[in-house]
Amino acid sequence: MEASSHDEFREFVEMRSTALLRLAVLLTGGDRYAAEDLLQIALMKAYGRWARIEQHEAYVRQVMYRQQVNRWRLRRHHAETTVPVLPDAAGDAAAGPDSDLRIALWAALGRLSNRQRAVVVLRYFEDLPESEVAALLGCPVGTVRSTAHRSLAKLRKLVPELGPERPTERIQSLGYTPKEVQR
Repeated sequence: MEASSHDEFREFVEMRSTALLRLAVLLTGGDRYAAEDLLQIALMKAYGRWARIEQHEAYVRQVMYRQQVNRWRLRRHHAETTVPVLPDAAGDAAAGPDSDLRIALWAALGRLSNRQRAVVVLRYFEDLPESEVAALLGCPVGTVRSTAHRSLAKLRKLVPELGPERPTERIQSLGYTPKEVQR
């Protein structure tokens, strides 16, 4: 890799890694260690092709989606990971009136199935159209629609504070924005 491409890659990682890690945490159901691994794999794959990639962030996100889907397919049952010190569950949530709701939303996302969580994250956090979600997950558009409907119903049951309004509006009011602001 040329020095200019290397510097461009380093700058990209410095500017976008926080938003990409946030997406990875959502995709892994709140498992920060798996999210860090997912992001690292995506960045390694992008690094090798950096000069040939036109849209860097779109490529990294695509690799993350596909890598996570592959993990779900390979590992139906995953063993619980033990760590010496428990992580602070509310450490990422900003203190404020909605911090309890954010924590509840994170916990509820973790209780969804892998496919349900993927559909919710891709449709409402990443703001992708149903056709793109279907293509990424390798299923029909109708499956994405029905899974999104059932997933939102389950989230509303698990977290009644989300209310009946449109999911993207409520999620955005909690400080989550679809496709983090491009820099």
